[in-house]
Amino acid sequence: MPITIYGIKNCDTMKKARAWLDSHGVAHGFHDYKTAGIARDKLKSWSDELGWEALLNRAGTTFRKLPDSDKEGLNERKALALMLAQPSMIKRPVLDLGGKLLVGFKPETYAREVKPSGGSRARKA
Repeated sequence: MPITIYGIKNCDTMKKARAWLDSHGVAHGFHDYKTAGIARDKLKSWSDELGWEALLNRAGTTFRKLPDSDKEGLNERKALALMLAQPSMIKRPVLDLGGKLLVGFKPETYAREVKPSGGSRARKA
Protein backbone atom coordinates (compact mmCIF):
# COMPACT_ATOMS: atom_id res chain seq x y z
CA MET A 1 0.00 0.00 0.00
CA PRO A 2 1.48 3.38 -0.97
CA ILE A 3 2.55 5.94 1.61
CA THR A 4 0.56 9.18 1.64
CA ILE A 5 1.50 12.38 3.42
CA TYR A 6 -1.36 14.69 4.36
CA GLY A 7 -0.94 18.38 5.01
CA ILE A 8 -0.62 21.81 3.44
CA LYS A 9 1.86 22.53 0.67
CA ASN A 10 3.40 25.70 2.10
CA CYS A 11 3.73 24.54 5.72
CA ASP A 12 7.39 24.55 6.84
CA THR A 13 7.01 21.28 8.76
CA MET A 14 5.47 19.68 5.68
CA LYS A 15 8.39 20.86 3.56
CA LYS A 16 10.83 19.28 6.02
CA ALA A 17 8.91 16.00 6.11
CA ARG A 18 8.60 15.79 2.32
CA ALA A 19 12.30 16.61 1.91
CA TRP A 20 13.15 13.83 4.39
CA LEU A 21 11.01 11.33 2.46
CA ASP A 22 12.57 12.39 -0.86
CA SER A 23 16.14 12.27 0.47
CA HIS A 24 15.55 8.79 1.90
CA GLY A 25 14.10 7.37 -1.31
CA VAL A 26 10.57 6.97 0.03
CA ALA A 27 7.96 7.13 -2.72
CA HIS A 28 4.83 8.87 -1.49
CA GLY A 29 1.67 10.59 -2.54
CA PHE A 30 0.75 14.03 -1.24
CA HIS A 31 -2.76 15.04 -0.18
CA ASP A 32 -3.16 18.80 0.23
CA TYR A 33 -5.95 19.76 2.65
CA LYS A 34 -6.18 23.25 1.14
CA THR A 35 -7.09 21.96 -2.31
CA ALA A 36 -8.63 18.54 -1.63
CA GLY A 37 -10.06 18.89 1.89
CA ILE A 38 -10.39 15.78 4.03
CA ALA A 39 -13.18 13.20 4.12
CA ARG A 40 -15.14 12.98 7.38
CA ASP A 41 -14.75 9.18 7.41
CA LYS A 42 -10.96 9.39 7.07
CA LEU A 43 -10.66 12.00 9.82
CA LYS A 44 -12.93 9.94 12.08
CA SER A 45 -10.85 6.79 11.48
CA TRP A 46 -7.67 8.74 12.34
CA SER A 47 -9.37 9.99 15.50
CA ASP A 48 -10.40 6.44 16.41
CA GLU A 49 -6.80 5.27 16.00
CA LEU A 50 -4.88 8.22 17.46
CA GLY A 51 -7.39 10.23 19.49
CA TRP A 52 -8.71 13.62 18.37
CA GLU A 53 -6.35 15.35 20.81
CA ALA A 54 -3.35 14.11 18.81
CA LEU A 55 -4.83 15.48 15.58
CA LEU A 56 -6.00 18.92 16.69
CA ASN A 57 -3.31 21.57 16.28
CA ARG A 58 -4.06 23.86 19.22
CA ALA A 59 -0.78 25.76 18.74
CA GLY A 60 -1.61 26.93 15.23
CA THR A 61 -2.85 30.38 14.27
CA THR A 62 -6.17 29.06 12.96
CA PHE A 63 -7.08 27.49 16.30
CA ARG A 64 -5.81 30.42 18.36
CA LYS A 65 -7.97 32.85 16.35
CA LEU A 66 -11.15 30.91 17.09
CA PRO A 67 -13.68 32.51 19.40
CA ASP A 68 -13.41 31.22 22.97
CA SER A 69 -16.86 29.65 22.60
CA ASP A 70 -15.47 27.33 19.87
CA LYS A 71 -12.49 26.34 22.04
CA GLU A 72 -14.53 25.60 25.17
CA GLY A 73 -15.92 22.17 25.93
CA LEU A 74 -13.95 20.43 23.22
CA ASN A 75 -14.83 16.81 22.62
CA GLU A 76 -14.33 14.53 19.64
CA ARG A 77 -17.49 15.63 17.83
CA LYS A 78 -16.70 19.34 18.19
CA ALA A 79 -12.99 18.91 17.36
CA LEU A 80 -13.74 16.88 14.22
CA ALA A 81 -16.26 19.51 13.08
CA LEU A 82 -13.64 22.24 13.54
CA MET A 83 -10.98 20.26 11.65
CA LEU A 84 -13.38 19.45 8.81
CA ALA A 85 -14.40 23.11 8.50
CA GLN A 86 -10.78 24.32 8.64
CA PRO A 87 -8.33 21.52 7.79
CA SER A 88 -5.38 23.74 8.68
CA MET A 89 -6.31 22.87 12.29
CA ILE A 90 -5.18 19.27 11.67
CA LYS A 91 -1.67 18.71 13.01
CA ARG A 92 0.81 18.31 10.19
CA PRO A 93 1.89 16.15 8.65
CA VAL A 94 -0.18 13.03 8.98
CA LEU A 95 1.81 10.23 7.36
CA ASP A 96 -0.23 7.17 6.39
CA LEU A 97 2.12 4.21 6.09
CA GLY A 98 -0.70 1.90 5.02
CA GLY A 99 -1.47 0.37 8.38
CA LYS A 100 0.17 2.87 10.72
CA LEU A 101 -0.22 6.63 11.13
CA LEU A 102 2.42 9.11 12.23
CA VAL A 103 1.46 12.66 13.24
CA GLY A 104 3.97 15.49 13.18
CA PHE A 105 7.52 15.31 11.87
CA LYS A 106 10.43 14.03 13.90
CA PRO A 107 13.36 12.77 11.80
CA GLU A 108 14.21 10.09 14.39
CA THR A 109 10.64 8.72 14.29
CA TYR A 110 10.61 8.70 10.49
CA ALA A 111 14.02 6.95 10.47
CA ARG A 112 12.64 4.24 12.77
CA GLU A 113 9.18 3.79 11.19
CA VAL A 114 9.51 4.61 7.48
CA LYS A 115 11.16 2.17 5.13
CA PRO A 116 12.61 3.27 1.77
CA SER A 117 10.55 2.08 -1.19
CA GLY A 118 13.47 1.54 -3.52
CA GLY A 119 12.80 4.53 -5.75
CA SER A 120 14.06 8.03 -5.16
CA ARG A 121 11.21 9.78 -6.93
CA ALA A 122 8.07 10.83 -5.16
CA ARG A 123 4.78 10.58 -6.96
CA LYS A 124 1.95 13.08 -6.83
CA ALA A 125 -1.40 11.92 -5.51
